[in-house]
Amino acid sequence: MKKYLLGLLLTLYSGFAAQAQRTGGAASDSVMITIFLRHQQDKSLKQLQEIQEKNNFWGMFPPKETRVVSWYVLMGIGQVVTLRVAPKDVRTLNLAIENGAWGAFNTEFYPTYDYAPVWRESMEKRKAGKKK
Repeated sequence: MKKYLLGLLLTLYSGFAAQAQRTGGAASDSVMITIFLRHQQDKSLKQLQEIQEKNNFWGMFPPKETRVVSWYVLMGIGQVVTLRVAPKDVRTLNLAIENGAWGAFNTEFYPTYDYAPVWRESMEKRKAGKKK
């Protein structure tokens, strides 16, 4: 599964990198990535915090090259962070997780997009269709 996700991220990276080259690397060229930071359940909160401190997790995450879109704590599970990142900075994001989060969290990465505008447009079309 991890090989599949890595392949998917690399494919996305390649596509967005090509687009950035075509457009001159405009600031709007970015991808959203959602990261699940699942607490390792065999460790106490104090142990998790000690690992994060030892790894300098908060010093490197989130990387300065990223923009936090949302950050939620899921009680008893961990944290879910959605970031917007330029394709050229995906590696920096990955290294921040590998160097800072491992040992405290099990991590999962997911390419993400904002579905709300699509949903709103769909609802508006449905409402318009019912009025006829």
